[in-house]
Amino acid sequence: MSHTPDRVIIVGAGPVGLLTALVLAKQEVPVLVLEAELGLTHDLRAGTYHPPSMELMAPYGITEAMHRIGIRVPRWQIRDKREGVIVEWDLSTLADITPYPYRFHLEQHRLTPIIYDKLRECANAEIRFGHEAINAGQDADAAYVVVRTKQGDERLSAPWVVGADGGRSTIRRASGVEFEGFTWPERFVVCSTTHDFEPHGYAFNAYIADPDEWSAIFKMPDAGPPGLWRIVFPVQPDESDETALSLERCQWRMQGFLARSEPYALKYRSIYKVHQRVASDYRAGRLILAGDAAHLNNPLGAFGLNGGIHDAVNLGEKLARVCRGEVDVSELDRYTRQRRTANIEQVQAVSIQNKKRLEARDPAVRQENFDELRRTAADPKAAREFLLTSSMIESVRRAAAVS
Repeated sequence: MSHTPDRVIIVGAGPVGLLTALVLAKQEVPVLVLEAELGLTHDLRAGTYHPPSMELMAPYGITEAMHRIGIRVPRWQIRDKREGVIVEWDLSTLADITPYPYRFHLEQHRLTPIIYDKLRECANAEIRFGHEAINAGQDADAAYVVVRTKQGDERLSAPWVVGADGGRSTIRRASGVEFEGFTWPERFVVCSTTHDFEPHGYAFNAYIADPDEWSAIFKMPDAGPPGLWRIVFPVQPDESDETALSLERCQWRMQGFLARSEPYALKYRSIYKVHQRVASDYRAGRLILAGDAAHLNNPLGAFGLNGGIHDAVNLGEKLARVCRGEVDVSELDRYTRQRRTANIEQVQAVSIQNKKRLEARDPAVRQENFDELRRTAADPKAAREFLLTSSMIESVRRAAAVS
């Protein structure tokens, strides 16, 4: 067994795990990151960042690097498939409270290398790929992770282990923490095309209500111009993954979204299950959870990865103080209270509301939804409150208010 008394082991080399490690390393805490894959993963889901996330990553040089290759999205829309634009929100009205008054688009698999490169510059950070966590545990003095490698199984221990290993987290399962919530019956399919939807009136981010098949659209930078447009559609339970991902079915959905005389050029197609779950605790002794290991939500509102980023900085700062002996370990319980409260009250509630708004079938309910959105947009105070919530500024404030 390998034991290093002063380091933190982090399981998962996604953006949340790497960012947690970077925050710790920059505060002179040695870190070891373990990743099951042989390299950084190519995730095709997340890619929208809210103002607080950019503020939190800015001190580490990440935000500046992101801005060299990503897309600023100051305006986004809520639309109806038949009526068109219901409201268009302008984030520039928040310029008095954030230096980043816009959404920012950059694929998650292009953010991860930025954080990875920053972490590699830290002499007290080590990253091991091909190390799959298969078990974890703890005693009074240390926590441990059992990893599977090509050379065989190995047990590694340290005072603290952070599970940033996704929705199927080994660390969460080993900790005995419950993953409370539910799974939506629909899956989400994502089709990515080079076709430009801006001439058709679409903002770089738009959510389109429809009782039969709602959708959401995002312009992504890809490797460079012309970029890609991602479109998300729901897939009903009676449709197989194979059918939903078939070129024929994706073309059918794309043509239903916006008919054109020729097929769409589709670069990527992916499908995934959608959950609304929150861990009953983010800490079980010396095992701590962050990101998808601690919470999952549907992506309508782009809260998932952003919430994980907020976890990473909050936890990294608190855990660093604990490791240096500046505060009691109870500071880590405050991390749970802050981040879990914000997730339940903001992320879960608003993302569920967003989905229900898009899929509403009752004509009277749909009309009331649209009327309420228009009233909100027309009232400067109400519109500002809506933007503070949808941009996650209120989520971060809510967390900070928890003692």
